[in-house]
Amino acid sequence: MKSESLSRYQLFRTFLIIVLIGLIGITFWIWTKSRAGGLSFYAKTQVGALEGLGFYGQVPDFSLLERSGRTLDLADLRGKVWIANFIYTHCTDTCPLQSARMAELQEDLSGEKDVRLISITVDPERDTPEVLSQYAERYRADPGRWFFLTGEKEAIYRLAQEGFHLSAVEIPPEEQDTTGASHMHSSRFVLVDQQGQIRGYYHSTDPEALRRLLRDVKTLLQEKT
Repeated sequence: MKSESLSRYQLFRTFLIIVLIGLIGITFWIWTKSRAGGLSFYAKTQVGALEGLGFYGQVPDFSLLERSGRTLDLADLRGKVWIANFIYTHCTDTCPLQSARMAELQEDLSGEKDVRLISITVDPERDTPEVLSQYAERYRADPGRWFFLTGEKEAIYRLAQEGFHLSAVEIPPEEQDTTGASHMHSSRFVLVDQQGQIRGYYHSTDPEALRRLLRDVKTLLQEKT
């Protein structure tokens, strides 16, 4: 009887250990996805449906290097409505599609002099102003309206994660797969108003979301600054 009770105890303890390991694994998976797959947990709880105009926080001051070689900071964008996204030039996943969509937005908003497009690299070590200039030319980016920014990696990641509440994660070389992806980052477009307030998040791959983005841009342009 004693041996049987001990066996049951060991079986029950083993079961608890398996359940605990499973819970830890699920928690780690959710944490990883929230870091790498899109918005941070904070943004998800604040943004809700992630579509349409709202107030989702103030973009903090920043100073980054534009492809032209000049610095660009938040004050330079005051009074403008702008759309921001995060890319890197060696990306073969969502970045080419994001940039193609940005090029379409540039065309759709060509008559709006108070709109700017801002693409920020998450791979500043490789994406120098010269590299970004070549990339920008590929998408016929207007140098006076569509800016490509680089700078110190820590400053960029802090801006992405704490400023825009978007994920940006560098993949260690030993964990990179055959696709050559070296970074994971959100593919969302962020709409910012004339005062530097985040007003909306939009799926860059969703045509309906982009149509809403265009409508929201025009709504903001009608607001008093």
